[in-house]
Amino acid sequence: MKTIFHKSTERGQANHGWLHAKHSFSFANYHDPNKVHFGMLRVLNDDIIAPGGGFGMHPHDNMEIVTIPLKGTLEHRDSMGNIGTIQPNEIQAMSAGSGLMHSEYNHSKTEEINLLQIWIFPKEKNITPRYEQKIFSENAKLNNFKTIVSPIKSDDTMWINQDAFFSIGKFSEEKNISYTIQNKGNGAYVFVIEGSAIIGEHTLNKRDAIGVWDTSNFSVSVKPNSEILIIDVPMN
Repeated sequence: MKTIFHKSTERGQANHGWLHAKHSFSFANYHDPNKVHFGMLRVLNDDIIAPGGGFGMHPHDNMEIVTIPLKGTLEHRDSMGNIGTIQPNEIQAMSAGSGLMHSEYNHSKTEEINLLQIWIFPKEKNITPRYEQKIFSENAKLNNFKTIVSPIKSDDTMWINQDAFFSIGKFSEEKNISYTIQNKGNGAYVFVIEGSAIIGEHTLNKRDAIGVWDTSNFSVSVKPNSEILIIDVPMN
C-alpha cells in the first residue's frame, strides 16, 4: 500500500474578501508541483463564501464537478436553465461536457456558506452537459460509509462520467471500518471534514487528507463526532 499525507495547514490559500478558499491541489494562483492532482481527482477546494457573495456566470468544459455544502445554502444557475438552491445533506453533480455556463452564490445575505468544490477529470470528453442534485438523509450515512456518487446510474446515487465513487460517513461513535477500493487500478483520497481518524501510521485531524493506492482495501479507525469523505478514483 502506498500513501501520501496532506496536512490541512499545508493547503494553498486565497482570500478575495468575499471568498476564503483553501486548495488541496494546485488551483488558480496557487501552484505546488507535488500537488497537481491525485489520479483523476483534480480539484478539492474548501470554500467559505461571504453573505451575498459568489461566483458569477462563468464557463466550464470537460470536467465533472461535485459540490458538497457543509454549512449554509448555495444558489445555482446555469445555461441549461437549472435554477435552485442546495443545502447540507444535498449533493450537486454537474458534467460540464462540451461546455456550459453557471453561477454559484451564497443564498443568504447574513450568513456565510462553507462548501467543498471537487473536480474530476471525465472518462469521456464532450458529452452533453448535465446537472443533478439529490438529498441524502443523515441516517443513511450514520456510523457507516454511504456511496453518494458513482458511475452507475441508479436512484440510490448520483451519476458521474468517470469510474469514480464518493462515499461519506458521519460517526457518532468510535468505529473501525475496512474500506474496499471499488475498481482495480483506483486509489482513494480520504478527507476528514470534521473530527479525526487513523489510517495506517497517520492520524488525520480536521481537514487533513491522505491518498491511498496500490492496495485493494485499507482500515479506517474513526473517532467519535467525525465526518469523513472518501473519493475513490482511477489513478491513470
